[in-house]
Parts: sequence; C-alpha cells; structure tokens
Amino acid sequence: MKISSAWLHEFLPLQKSPEELDQLLTDTGLEVEGFETIESVKGGLQGVVVAEVIECEQHPNADRLKVTKVNNGTEILQVVCGAPNVAVGQKVILAQVGATLYPKPDEPLKMKVSKIRDVESHGMLCAEDELGLGTSHDGILVLDPAAKVGMPAAEYLELESDVQIEIGLTPNRADAMGHVGVARDVLAYLACHEGSNAKLQLKETKKPVKEADLVVSVSVENTERCPRYLGITLRDVEVKPSPAWLQNKLRAVGLSPINNVVDVTNYVMRELGTPLHAFDAKVVAGKVIVRTAKSGEKITTLDGVVRELHEEDLVIANGSEAMCIAGVFGGNHSGISDSTTDVFLEAAYFQPVSVRKTAKRHGLSTDASFRFERGVDVDLVPYALERAVQLIQEVAGGKVGMEVVDAYPNPIQKRSVTLRYERCKQLLGHEIEPKIIATILEFLDFEVVKSSSEGLDLLVPNYRIDVDREIDVIEEILRIYGFNLIPLPEKLNTSLVVTSKPDLERLGSNFAEVLAGMGFNEMMNNSLTSPQYAEKLGGNQFPVSKAVSMLNPLSQDLAVMRQSLLFQAMETVAHNQNRQNPDLRLFEFGKTYSFENDIYGENKRLLLLITGNKQEESWSQKQEKTTLFTLKGIVGNLFERLGLHSLLQEESLSEQEVLADGYQLRILKNVVGTVGWANQKVKKHFGVKQDVFVADLDWDAILDSLKLVKVQYKELPKTFEVRRDFSLLLDSKVRFSQIEQIAKKADKKILQKVGLFDVYEGKNLPEGKKSYAVSFTFQDAEQTLKDSQVDGVMNTIRTELEKQLGAELR
Repeated sequence: MKISSAWLHEFLPLQKSPEELDQLLTDTGLEVEGFETIESVKGGLQGVVVAEVIECEQHPNADRLKVTKVNNGTEILQVVCGAPNVAVGQKVILAQVGATLYPKPDEPLKMKVSKIRDVESHGMLCAEDELGLGTSHDGILVLDPAAKVGMPAAEYLELESDVQIEIGLTPNRADAMGHVGVARDVLAYLACHEGSNAKLQLKETKKPVKEADLVVSVSVENTERCPRYLGITLRDVEVKPSPAWLQNKLRAVGLSPINNVVDVTNYVMRELGTPLHAFDAKVVAGKVIVRTAKSGEKITTLDGVVRELHEEDLVIANGSEAMCIAGVFGGNHSGISDSTTDVFLEAAYFQPVSVRKTAKRHGLSTDASFRFERGVDVDLVPYALERAVQLIQEVAGGKVGMEVVDAYPNPIQKRSVTLRYERCKQLLGHEIEPKIIATILEFLDFEVVKSSSEGLDLLVPNYRIDVDREIDVIEEILRIYGFNLIPLPEKLNTSLVVTSKPDLERLGSNFAEVLAGMGFNEMMNNSLTSPQYAEKLGGNQFPVSKAVSMLNPLSQDLAVMRQSLLFQAMETVAHNQNRQNPDLRLFEFGKTYSFENDIYGENKRLLLLITGNKQEESWSQKQEKTTLFTLKGIVGNLFERLGLHSLLQEESLSEQEVLADGYQLRILKNVVGTVGWANQKVKKHFGVKQDVFVADLDWDAILDSLKLVKVQYKELPKTFEVRRDFSLLLDSKVRFSQIEQIAKKADKKILQKVGLFDVYEGKNLPEGKKSYAVSFTFQDAEQTLKDSQVDGVMNTIRTELEKQLGAELR
C-alpha cells in the first residue's frame, strides 16, 4: 500500500525524514518495502519562472514567429515565440536558460541560448504540454494578471514534491489501510519512546444540515451482509477537475485524478481507510435498496464488462436495477459524469467474507474491495461521510438535500479482553512497566475498563479485527515497544530429545538428492486443480464424487483439490515439449486429497516421470528411447536403498483408467504404488505426443513399511559369488517377478540375486510361449560354497517353477 509522507505528517507533531519513517514503521510491523520522490511535474520546473511580456514584434525572417522582450523579475530577456496568442502585458511562464522541461517523460528538453532564423532566443515561453501539465498546445499559458513576476512557476502552480512510501501491509492490519491508521501507530511509538503527548486528531467536521430538497429512501434488505449503511444527497454540485492540492494528494499515492466528486471519495478512502461511493442521483431515482442479486440479473460495470450476478452477490439497487456491486465495483451508468448535478453519497460497512467471495467470483480486485474484505472501521463510517460531504461542498459546491440516513439495526459491540502483567512478562521474557503498557494501549485506542496491580480489563476497538485474545494484546504491546528492546539472556536453555525413529522429512530430502543425482528435476505443482481432469480422465479411479471441492474457488481452474499428481505432471510435460525440451526426468513430492463416506483423506505421494531419450545426443553413442524398464530399474534402486526390495511384490494393475498398462507394487498386503505409462486418452488431452512412463508411489505407505525392516551394516564377503543359469520355456503371460518370488522362497540363505538377461518370443517357439534366460547368484559370506549346496537349491527352484508356472527347461 502506498502512503504519502507529506500527508502522513499532517497528523504528526514533528517532521521525520523518509529514512526515519522507514525504520520506525518497519519496527512497528508496517514493513517499508521502498520509497521514492514524487513530483507533480517531473523535474519540479526548476529554473522556470513567472514573467511579463513587455514587447512583442514580428520576426524579421518568419511570418509565424514573434520576437518578444520579457521581464523575469531581475532582467529583460529576448525570447522568440511561435505561439499565436502571445501579446504585450501578458503574465506568462518562462523556461530560462539552463532549465530542463519534460514535455514527454523520457525526452528531456534543456533550455539554452539558440538562434531561431538568425535571431537569438534566451529561453522559451511555455504552453501547457511543454510544462508537462496537460496536453494543450493551442498557445502559451497565460496567467492571471495578478501573478507576481519572478515567482517560481512551481510555487505559482502549487506544485508539490513528496515522498511515496510503499508499505507491505499484512492481511490482519486492516486498521492501517489509511493514513490515519498509520499515523496512529507512529504516534503510539513516539509516545512510548520519545515522550510525545500528541494524540491522533481527525480533521474537524460538522454534522450535515439539510439545505435543499432531494430525499432518497434507503432500505437494507440483507443486514447480515450489510450491517451498517449511511446515505446523504447533495444538490447543484459542479463536476469539474479537482483543485491542484487534491490532485497532488492523489498522485502522491499512485491514483489518477478523475473529477472533483470522485476524487473526494478516493481522498477520504486513502485518508481514513473507509471506502465511499458516489451515485448520480438521477439514476438513483429516489430509492436505494441494499439487497442480494436476483437470479440471472446482470450489470455493466465501470470497465464496460457485462457481468452476470450470483444470487449471493450484494448489490446497491434503485427501484428497477442494480447500480453497483456492493463494496467491489461501480456500475457503468450510475457513476458521476460531467453532466451530474445531484449526488447520492454512500458510506457503509459490508461483511468482509461477502465482499471477498463476490470479488473473487467476478475476478475483481479494487481499492474498495481490498479494504472491505479485510474489515473497515464500522465506527468511523459516519465521520467518513461527514468528511466527504464537507470536502465536496468545498471543491464542487452543492447543498445538502436530506438528513443523513444511518441504517444500523444491530450495532457491533466492542470485544472485551483481560491482560495480565505476569503473563506478558512470562511470554516476552522481559518486564515492561505497567505505565508504558497503559500508554501504548491508550494510543492504540484500547479502552481501559478496569485497572489493577495484576492487569487491565480492556475493550478492543472495532477496527482491530485481529485482536481477540490476551496474546493478541501482548503482541500489540511488543510491536510498539520494540522487538529489538527485548534483551537476550546470557544463557539459553533447551531440551535435547534423542530418538531412534528415522527423520522422515530428512529422508524425503535425501531421496530428492538421490533422484537429482539420477538426472531428475523436481516439479512443484499447486494442490488446487481443475475438476475437468476428474470429469474427463479420472474414470472410476479418480471420480468427481471423491474430489474435495472448494467452497470459494479463485477460478474454475483451481476449484478442487487434486486426487492425483499425474495430471499436473502431464501439464509440465506438455509445457516442456512445446518449448523444444522433450527429454525429461521429473519427480514431485506432493499430497493428494479425497472425500469418501463423509471422510476427508490426505495422502503424501512421490511421482516419478520419464519420457523422451535416455541421454543427451552425442557423437559417441546412438540415441535410445526410455522404456518402462528404465523406470522400473530406478524404482527398484529406490526400494533397495530403503531396504524394502526383498519385500516388494509385483502384480497386475487392478484398474487401468489413466495408465495403458503396467504393474502394481505391494509390500505384504499394502499397495505402495503403480508403475506404467500414460494411456492415449490422457496424452491426447494434454497434447503430449511421446510415451510417458510414470511411477506413482504412496510415500506414506512406504514410510510406514520401514518398520518392517532393520538396515544393518555388514562386512564385505570373504568368498566368491557362484552363478547358475536357466533357460525356461514359459507361457507368455508369466512375469519375471513371479519367477523371482518363487526362487527367493526356495532359499533365503545363500541365494542373493535373481536376474533376467534374455527374452525371446517368435520363430521356433510354440504359440503363446516365450523363452526367459534367468541368472541365479549364490554366495555365503563366511565359507566357500560347494557344488552340492548350489545344485540342491537349483533343483528346488526348478521343481517349483515347473509345478507353479508350468516352466520347461530348454
């Protein structure tokens, strides 16, 4: 949020430099992100003065030029001028030699002595656009005859320079959304640290008194979404550009002036943090109704967009149509225009949740919604209306047409909180004097109901929507007192807990490093995703009925919690593929969410994805595509690293909704993941043209399985390995994993490894058959194996393979 240093100082007793304000505001929790000097006109019109034309003659060598003599207050200068309206006796703006103008922001024009058609010119008589004040170039700017010759032009034109301060406002600090709220914190700080007694003084206003007849009836149909609504009318206002001081104030906080009535509402909003809205009273037509929108009702907003309203949207309507979306955006036909003469002025407190939902529903973010959805000061609303009426009458004239209507049927009561001094000391580790605590709370508008030696009973101001508990009050005291004034003890005590349990977070980080070493890059996708993925691709595996839907989605693309990591991973593949990067190895640790039988589920998963070529293109080797077995080897290495490889079992997929084929991984009775490749439907939806191999692992189930194994370090074996091979004729449906499981059950002592080194299907084999060449590796760490031991195990394995799989030795 942008604030003006000059504007802020209107509420402060002494001048503070931008650097001092930077430190002070940051210390009190309003972190300053930067500041910059703001000038009404770039360069500040240095060297530009008011001058008087005392002679004006035709240029000897040009029909359209004049040679003038002008008095700048100290000397008479000759200036050549091409303006058709220049004449003797005029008070004009003179840019003297050495001055720099900015008719265009990035194109400086520096004045120097020059010859124009052989006649010397010492400066330039300026038009409005040459000074950077506007766009008119019809002639030079002619001033009031009373203008003082020699006066700096910046002073005459009431130009100001200011310092714009950018504050990183956190959502809980709704009270600091105007200059008054920021000044309140500064004054509390000055009272606590510099002994200042200056308290926040709002500008004096008077209660509007009816002077004309323009009555508008006001009714609030939905008091839950609009707890308080005030309205008043003004007759015979003159809509025109705002005076210089008002335009300068708005520019200093990054706003563009519009017209005097609208500028006043923006000014009051930036001063107090309370949004206002002005309607053309002709459109209001004598009636204002605060209600929720009707089914199918539409409104054209100020940006010219026709929006269909939701039945929960709050609107301000006349007798026949919605005039604006309450607290969010005005209507295109109900606002103030140059032809407006009568005004209906609104000040209100709208329920923050209602405004936030409406703003997000329509994709709108305005200065008003920014404030309303965080919660404005409901008690300051009447003052904001009085302040606006006073300023409108000052800059636009007009007469009050009715008594103020204040619809506030259920006043919001201040919350009570008890503060204990001992609790404050306990939490801060430092004792703050009760006198200092009372001073801080007084300047922050907390009302002391009861005071004792043990603490204070307080009423919290309604604008502090973030203060509900004692700890919140202690935080307020601390931020004004200063975190840096809490001394650190010489010795800090802590408890050291030693546990034998694995550090699961660290384990995840270690695995990320392992995967990075294998050439993988990490993806990080949003937990919110589009419901279309479940509708079009999820099938029975990830149905829409199990999706966790958002009550207040930011958009339809972020309307549900994801049930799978795969779909966003495919988005990433498509994004890279479309940018000439088809060879990918990606992984993501992320959570998936589900809702079934009235129970919400959350599951952490690890997704691995490979696609494209195995390696980068090189002269020394042929290009080779990644396959399912490439990924299978990586997955196997991961489980082996966890010590779970011996417990891992493979079986056919029970569901193939998103994968074309693959297998399921199981540890005992628990499914810990699936490995396969994305089917054609999924690839087509995302525009992916090449095979994508995916391992979707249940990280929670894998971590839970770690209790089944105990990793122990062993000495290196002192003996050699022994290898034996089988060439087996099998049914084509038999998987290698089945052979591996049967072999490992046959012997758990000396059989170390089972490998598949050749597969053959086709010519010279019976139909429906395939040939596997399988290796078996044996080793005993303590003694050399005898042939009889190895032969005994091999015979057992052969017998079981024949019995269970119908295998034949070739």
